Amino acid sequence: MIRIPSTIVCNVLGLTLLLAGCGQSGKSDQNGQDKPLVIGATMLSMQNEFIVNVNDEMAKKAEESGVEFISVDAERSALKQIEQVESFIAQKVDAIIMNPCEVEASSPAVTKALAAHIPIINVNSATSAKPTAFVGSDDVESGRIAMNYIAKRLNGKGNVVMMHGYMGQAAQIQREQGAREVLKQFPGLKLIAHQTGEWDRAKSMALMENWIQSYGSDINAVFAQNDEMGMGAVKALTSAGLKNKVIVVSIDAIPDALQAVKNGTLDATIFQNAEQQGAKAIETAIKIIKGQPYDKETLVPFELVTKENVGQYIK
Repeated sequence: MIRIPSTIVCNVLGLTLLLAGCGQSGKSDQNGQDKPLVIGATMLSMQNEFIVNVNDEMAKKAEESGVEFISVDAERSALKQIEQVESFIAQKVDAIIMNPCEVEASSPAVTKALAAHIPIINVNSATSAKPTAFVGSDDVESGRIAMNYIAKRLNGKGNVVMMHGYMGQAAQIQREQGAREVLKQFPGLKLIAHQTGEWDRAKSMALMENWIQSYGSDINAVFAQNDEMGMGAVKALTSAGLKNKVIVVSIDAIPDALQAVKNGTLDATIFQNAEQQGAKAIETAIKIIKGQPYDKETLVPFELVTKENVGQYIK
């Protein structure tokens, strides 16, 4: 568990000035004493670099806002995620942010939070149960951007393989949907294989090795639904001496992938803005708690990153 206490950095000029100067998000207890708001967050997996970045930005924004932030790792288990939300409910947190493990299996967590009259905000990924608000990006669009890039590079003709994330997770479903929409527009593009790499670099490398054995030089392009899998595909193709013949595109724009794009080993990645997703999730939660107007859905745009523009994304 990562527990981050609120930090108040203001000169002690009295309570009134303190609240006005810091923009403190607080509430009063039974004795009239001011205390910080508490937001609990359950994250899909802290082994995933992109998810860690979202979590870090939420922690940063919470601290800036004077909010106590409690973050826990669901370790890719929807059952564990539901138990974590139940724990937040028992702790009577003011709001819950959930980065769902699965569309259906994580949905009971939303239902339980709402039944307890605690607002719940889904970040980055969706559930079939409707939360109080959603902050993320349109994953269908990311799939369209990736496959359109492949179509352009191959002039609409060639054989494509697709690496899925965890089957049943919203990002997997929607990124596949976007990619298939574009494939329908280019009958010369053939999807010759698709299988899950579970968002994992090592597993996707093994998957790519199997596809190389099965299809060899017939593969013209790889669409990996995240950068971890894209990097695994690049490694397998490089080891087989095929990388210069196969286009690889993935999603997220993690530092490794950006460096690979700069080096020319990964052809493109799709930038997903972890900082904005994390910050806006906390901002939305605070607005809901305070009864202020808020957006039910906040979508942060994806952006195509190639060797031509990668410099502006590398920090």
